[in-house]
Amino acid sequence: MIWALFFGMIADAIIGEPKWVWSRLPHPIVLIGKAISAADKRLNNGEARKTKGIIFLVVLIVFSGVLGILLTELGGFIEFLCVTVLIAQKSLADHVSEVAASLRKSLEKGRHAVSQIVGRDAGDMDDSQVVRAAIESAAENFSDGVIAPIFWFLVAGLPGLLIYKCVNTADSMIGYKTPKYRDFGWASARYDDLLNWVPARLTSLLIALAGLVLQHRHSINRDAKLHRSPNAGWPEAAMAYALDVALAGPRSYEGQMQDFAWVNKSGNQAAKSQDVERAVRMLWSSWIIALAIVGILGIIVTL
Repeated sequence: MIWALFFGMIADAIIGEPKWVWSRLPHPIVLIGKAISAADKRLNNGEARKTKGIIFLVVLIVFSGVLGILLTELGGFIEFLCVTVLIAQKSLADHVSEVAASLRKSLEKGRHAVSQIVGRDAGDMDDSQVVRAAIESAAENFSDGVIAPIFWFLVAGLPGLLIYKCVNTADSMIGYKTPKYRDFGWASARYDDLLNWVPARLTSLLIALAGLVLQHRHSINRDAKLHRSPNAGWPEAAMAYALDVALAGPRSYEGQMQDFAWVNKSGNQAAKSQDVERAVRMLWSSWIIALAIVGILGIIVTL
Protein backbone atom coordinates (compact mmCIF):
# COMPACT_ATOMS: atom_id res chain seq x y z
CA MET A 1 0.00 0.00 0.00
CA ILE A 2 2.69 2.52 1.01
CA TRP A 3 4.79 1.78 -2.07
CA ALA A 4 1.75 2.46 -4.27
CA LEU A 5 1.62 5.86 -2.60
CA PHE A 6 5.37 6.44 -2.95
CA PHE A 7 5.53 5.65 -6.66
CA GLY A 8 2.18 7.35 -7.28
CA MET A 9 3.58 10.57 -5.82
CA ILE A 10 6.57 10.33 -8.15
CA ALA A 11 4.39 9.59 -11.17
CA ASP A 12 2.16 12.59 -10.41
CA ALA A 13 5.24 14.81 -10.04
CA ILE A 14 6.44 13.72 -13.49
CA ILE A 15 3.18 13.39 -15.42
CA GLY A 16 0.77 15.74 -13.66
CA GLU A 17 -2.57 16.08 -15.45
CA PRO A 18 -1.90 15.06 -19.08
CA LYS A 19 -4.36 16.87 -21.33
CA TRP A 20 -4.29 14.09 -23.91
CA VAL A 21 -5.83 11.75 -21.31
CA TRP A 22 -8.41 14.03 -19.71
CA SER A 23 -9.52 15.49 -23.03
CA ARG A 24 -10.69 11.98 -23.91
CA LEU A 25 -11.77 10.63 -20.54
CA PRO A 26 -13.69 12.31 -17.70
CA HIS A 27 -11.47 13.03 -14.71
CA PRO A 28 -12.69 11.30 -11.51
CA ILE A 29 -13.00 14.67 -9.76
CA VAL A 30 -15.21 15.89 -12.62
CA LEU A 31 -17.45 12.85 -12.14
CA ILE A 32 -17.62 13.49 -8.40
CA GLY A 33 -18.48 17.10 -9.12
CA LYS A 34 -21.31 16.11 -11.44
CA ALA A 35 -22.78 13.84 -8.75
CA ILE A 36 -22.60 16.65 -6.19
CA SER A 37 -24.13 19.11 -8.66
CA ALA A 38 -27.01 16.69 -9.33
CA ALA A 39 -27.64 16.28 -5.59
CA ASP A 40 -27.54 20.06 -5.17
CA LYS A 41 -30.22 20.56 -7.82
CA ARG A 42 -32.41 17.75 -6.53
CA LEU A 43 -32.10 18.17 -2.75
CA ASN A 44 -31.16 21.78 -2.02
CA ASN A 45 -34.67 23.15 -1.93
CA GLY A 46 -37.73 23.25 0.29
CA GLU A 47 -37.62 22.34 3.97
CA ALA A 48 -35.03 20.46 6.05
CA ARG A 49 -32.08 21.42 3.84
CA LYS A 50 -29.55 20.80 6.61
CA THR A 51 -30.93 17.30 7.22
CA LYS A 52 -30.85 16.55 3.50
CA GLY A 53 -27.27 17.83 3.34
CA ILE A 54 -26.26 15.53 6.19
CA ILE A 55 -27.90 12.51 4.54
CA PHE A 56 -26.24 13.33 1.22
CA LEU A 57 -22.83 13.56 2.91
CA VAL A 58 -23.31 10.20 4.61
CA VAL A 59 -24.28 8.58 1.31
CA LEU A 60 -21.25 10.19 -0.38
CA ILE A 61 -18.89 8.90 2.32
CA VAL A 62 -20.33 5.38 2.27
CA PHE A 63 -20.23 5.20 -1.52
CA SER A 64 -16.64 6.47 -1.79
CA GLY A 65 -15.48 4.21 1.04
CA VAL A 66 -17.05 1.10 -0.51
CA LEU A 67 -15.64 2.03 -3.92
CA GLY A 68 -12.22 2.36 -2.33
CA ILE A 69 -12.49 -1.09 -0.77
CA LEU A 70 -13.52 -2.64 -4.09
CA LEU A 71 -10.70 -0.92 -5.99
CA THR A 72 -8.16 -2.02 -3.37
CA GLU A 73 -9.12 -5.62 -4.05
CA LEU A 74 -7.93 -5.16 -7.64
CA GLY A 75 -4.34 -4.83 -6.47
CA GLY A 76 -1.48 -2.42 -5.94
CA PHE A 77 -1.34 -1.17 -9.52
CA ILE A 78 -4.89 0.21 -9.27
CA GLU A 79 -3.95 1.91 -6.01
CA PHE A 80 -0.92 3.40 -7.75
CA LEU A 81 -3.09 4.74 -10.59
CA CYS A 82 -5.59 6.26 -8.17
CA VAL A 83 -2.84 7.99 -6.20
CA THR A 84 -1.29 9.33 -9.41
CA VAL A 85 -4.62 10.78 -10.52
CA LEU A 86 -5.88 12.11 -7.18
CA ILE A 87 -2.74 13.83 -5.87
CA ALA A 88 -2.14 17.17 -7.56
CA GLN A 89 1.43 18.33 -6.87
CA LYS A 90 2.58 19.01 -10.43
CA SER A 91 -0.68 20.60 -11.56
CA LEU A 92 -0.63 22.87 -8.50
CA ALA A 93 2.97 23.92 -9.17
CA ASP A 94 2.17 24.51 -12.85
CA HIS A 95 -0.89 26.67 -12.14
CA VAL A 96 0.94 28.79 -9.59
CA SER A 97 3.97 29.16 -11.88
CA GLU A 98 1.64 30.38 -14.62
CA VAL A 99 0.70 33.35 -12.43
CA ALA A 100 4.35 34.43 -12.20
CA ALA A 101 4.88 33.96 -15.94
CA SER A 102 1.73 35.89 -16.79
CA LEU A 103 2.50 38.71 -14.36
CA ARG A 104 5.89 39.23 -16.00
CA LYS A 105 4.04 39.87 -19.28
CA SER A 106 1.47 42.28 -17.88
CA LEU A 107 -0.60 43.01 -14.80
CA GLU A 108 -3.78 42.17 -16.74
CA LYS A 109 -2.48 38.72 -17.66
CA GLY A 110 -1.38 38.17 -14.07
CA ARG A 111 -4.85 39.06 -12.81
CA HIS A 112 -6.43 36.63 -15.26
CA ALA A 113 -4.07 33.81 -14.28
CA VAL A 114 -4.62 34.26 -10.56
CA SER A 115 -8.39 34.45 -11.05
CA GLN A 116 -8.21 30.82 -12.21
CA ILE A 117 -6.94 29.63 -8.83
CA VAL A 118 -8.59 31.96 -6.25
CA GLY A 119 -12.15 32.92 -5.44
CA ARG A 120 -11.58 36.59 -4.61
CA ASP A 121 -12.06 39.50 -7.01
CA ALA A 122 -8.97 39.89 -9.20
CA GLY A 123 -10.02 42.71 -11.54
CA ASP A 124 -8.57 45.56 -9.47
CA MET A 125 -5.58 43.79 -7.91
CA ASP A 126 -2.17 45.42 -8.06
CA ASP A 127 1.01 43.39 -8.61
CA SER A 128 1.57 42.62 -4.93
CA GLN A 129 -2.03 41.54 -4.40
CA VAL A 130 -1.77 39.15 -7.35
CA VAL A 131 1.43 37.72 -5.90
CA ARG A 132 -0.01 37.33 -2.40
CA ALA A 133 -3.13 35.63 -3.74
CA ALA A 134 -1.01 33.16 -5.73
CA ILE A 135 1.22 32.33 -2.76
CA GLU A 136 -1.75 31.87 -0.43
CA SER A 137 -3.42 29.58 -2.97
CA ALA A 138 -0.18 27.62 -3.34
CA ALA A 139 0.08 27.03 0.40
CA GLU A 140 -3.58 26.19 0.99
CA ASN A 141 -3.87 23.89 -2.01
CA PHE A 142 -0.63 22.12 -1.12
CA SER A 143 -2.41 21.12 2.07
CA ASP A 144 -5.75 20.23 0.45
CA GLY A 145 -4.50 18.76 -2.81
CA VAL A 146 -1.29 17.02 -1.79
CA ILE A 147 -0.62 16.48 1.91
CA ALA A 148 -4.19 15.71 3.00
CA PRO A 149 -4.67 12.99 0.32
CA ILE A 150 -1.28 11.50 1.28
CA PHE A 151 -2.20 11.57 4.96
CA TRP A 152 -5.58 9.90 4.51
CA PHE A 153 -4.12 7.26 2.22
CA LEU A 154 -1.59 6.42 4.93
CA VAL A 155 -4.35 6.31 7.56
CA ALA A 156 -7.05 4.40 5.69
CA GLY A 157 -5.70 3.34 2.30
CA LEU A 158 -7.60 3.99 -0.90
CA PRO A 159 -10.98 4.26 0.92
CA GLY A 160 -9.53 7.06 3.04
CA LEU A 161 -8.17 8.87 -0.01
CA LEU A 162 -11.46 8.62 -1.93
CA ILE A 163 -13.53 9.71 1.06
CA TYR A 164 -11.30 12.72 1.55
CA LYS A 165 -11.39 13.75 -2.12
CA CYS A 166 -15.19 13.42 -2.29
CA VAL A 167 -15.72 15.46 0.88
CA ASN A 168 -13.19 18.08 -0.17
CA THR A 169 -14.86 18.43 -3.57
CA ALA A 170 -18.26 18.76 -1.92
CA ASP A 171 -16.92 21.48 0.35
CA SER A 172 -15.48 23.37 -2.62
CA MET A 173 -18.86 23.27 -4.37
CA ILE A 174 -21.48 23.62 -1.65
CA GLY A 175 -19.60 24.46 1.55
CA TYR A 176 -20.34 28.19 1.48
CA LYS A 177 -21.97 30.42 4.09
CA THR A 178 -24.39 31.87 1.56
CA PRO A 179 -28.19 31.77 1.79
CA LYS A 180 -28.25 29.00 -0.82
CA TYR A 181 -25.70 26.71 0.84
CA ARG A 182 -25.66 27.70 4.52
CA ASP A 183 -27.85 24.74 5.45
CA PHE A 184 -27.38 22.20 2.66
CA GLY A 185 -23.59 22.52 2.62
CA TRP A 186 -23.16 22.77 6.39
CA ALA A 187 -22.25 19.12 6.95
CA SER A 188 -19.83 18.98 4.02
CA ALA A 189 -18.03 22.13 5.21
CA ARG A 190 -17.75 20.97 8.82
CA TYR A 191 -16.59 17.46 7.89
CA ASP A 192 -14.02 18.89 5.48
CA ASP A 193 -12.71 21.05 8.33
CA LEU A 194 -12.39 17.92 10.46
CA LEU A 195 -10.59 15.90 7.77
CA ASN A 196 -8.15 18.76 7.13
CA TRP A 197 -7.35 19.57 10.76
CA VAL A 198 -4.30 17.30 11.05
CA PRO A 199 -3.06 17.62 7.43
CA ALA A 200 -3.09 21.43 7.60
CA ARG A 201 -0.85 21.40 10.63
CA LEU A 202 1.42 18.77 9.10
CA THR A 203 1.69 20.92 5.97
CA SER A 204 2.69 23.88 8.12
CA LEU A 205 5.43 21.78 9.68
CA LEU A 206 6.69 20.54 6.30
CA ILE A 207 6.88 24.07 4.89
CA ALA A 208 8.61 25.32 8.03
CA LEU A 209 11.14 22.50 7.71
CA ALA A 210 11.71 23.18 4.02
CA GLY A 211 12.03 26.92 4.63
CA LEU A 212 14.29 26.48 7.67
CA VAL A 213 11.99 28.62 9.82
CA LEU A 214 11.17 26.24 12.66
CA GLN A 215 12.54 28.88 15.02
CA HIS A 216 9.46 30.95 14.10
CA ARG A 217 7.10 28.14 15.06
CA HIS A 218 5.37 30.12 17.82
CA SER A 219 4.80 33.08 15.48
CA ILE A 220 3.51 30.76 12.76
CA ASN A 221 1.08 29.15 15.20
CA ARG A 222 -0.08 32.57 16.42
CA ASP A 223 -0.63 33.99 12.95
CA ALA A 224 -2.33 30.81 11.70
CA LYS A 225 -5.15 31.44 14.17
CA LEU A 226 -5.84 34.87 12.63
CA HIS A 227 -7.28 33.21 9.51
CA ARG A 228 -11.04 32.89 9.14
CA SER A 229 -10.57 29.19 8.31
CA PRO A 230 -9.59 26.77 11.11
CA ASN A 231 -7.08 25.12 8.75
CA ALA A 232 -6.01 27.32 5.81
CA GLY A 233 -4.07 29.69 8.03
CA TRP A 234 -1.54 27.04 9.03
CA PRO A 235 0.14 26.41 5.66
CA GLU A 236 -0.26 30.08 4.71
CA ALA A 237 1.45 31.29 7.87
CA ALA A 238 4.32 28.83 7.41
CA MET A 239 4.75 29.94 3.79
CA ALA A 240 4.70 33.61 4.82
CA TYR A 241 7.56 33.10 7.25
CA ALA A 242 9.46 30.78 4.91
CA LEU A 243 9.44 33.48 2.20
CA ASP A 244 9.51 36.44 4.61
CA VAL A 245 6.47 37.98 2.95
CA ALA A 246 3.27 39.34 4.45
CA LEU A 247 0.17 37.44 3.35
CA ALA A 248 -3.61 37.85 3.74
CA GLY A 249 -4.58 41.43 4.49
CA PRO A 250 -7.49 43.31 2.82
CA ARG A 251 -9.10 41.75 -0.24
CA SER A 252 -12.36 41.94 -2.17
CA TYR A 253 -15.07 39.28 -2.54
CA GLU A 254 -18.04 39.91 -4.82
CA GLY A 255 -17.32 43.63 -4.87
CA GLN A 256 -17.09 43.95 -1.09
CA MET A 257 -13.73 44.86 0.46
CA GLN A 258 -12.94 42.82 3.56
CA ASP A 259 -10.30 43.80 6.09
CA PHE A 260 -8.52 40.54 6.91
CA ALA A 261 -5.63 40.46 9.37
CA TRP A 262 -2.09 40.30 8.02
CA VAL A 263 -0.09 37.09 8.42
CA ASN A 264 3.59 37.82 9.16
CA LYS A 265 2.75 41.52 9.18
CA SER A 266 6.41 42.54 9.44
CA GLY A 267 7.25 40.63 6.24
CA ASN A 268 7.52 42.15 2.76
CA GLN A 269 4.12 43.54 1.73
CA ALA A 270 5.37 44.49 -1.74
CA ALA A 271 5.97 40.94 -2.99
CA LYS A 272 6.96 40.46 -6.65
CA SER A 273 6.58 37.72 -9.27
CA GLN A 274 9.86 36.13 -8.20
CA ASP A 275 8.28 35.49 -4.81
CA VAL A 276 5.68 33.33 -6.54
CA GLU A 277 8.53 31.35 -8.08
CA ARG A 278 10.12 31.03 -4.64
CA ALA A 279 6.80 29.71 -3.33
CA VAL A 280 6.74 27.06 -6.06
CA ARG A 281 10.27 25.97 -5.14
CA MET A 282 9.12 25.78 -1.52
CA LEU A 283 6.26 23.51 -2.59
CA TRP A 284 8.73 21.15 -4.24
CA SER A 285 11.11 21.21 -1.28
CA SER A 286 8.22 20.38 1.06
CA TRP A 287 7.04 17.65 -1.31
CA ILE A 288 10.51 16.05 -1.27
CA ILE A 289 10.40 15.90 2.54
CA ALA A 290 6.93 14.31 2.37
CA LEU A 291 8.15 11.78 -0.21
CA ALA A 292 11.14 10.91 1.98
CA ILE A 293 8.84 10.33 4.97
CA VAL A 294 6.60 8.04 2.91
CA GLY A 295 9.66 6.15 1.69
CA ILE A 296 10.98 5.71 5.24
CA LEU A 297 7.57 4.44 6.36
CA GLY A 298 7.59 2.01 3.43
CA ILE A 299 10.99 0.64 4.47
CA ILE A 300 9.89 0.30 8.10
CA VAL A 301 6.74 -1.58 7.12
CA THR A 302 8.65 -3.81 4.72
CA LEU A 303 11.28 -4.84 7.28
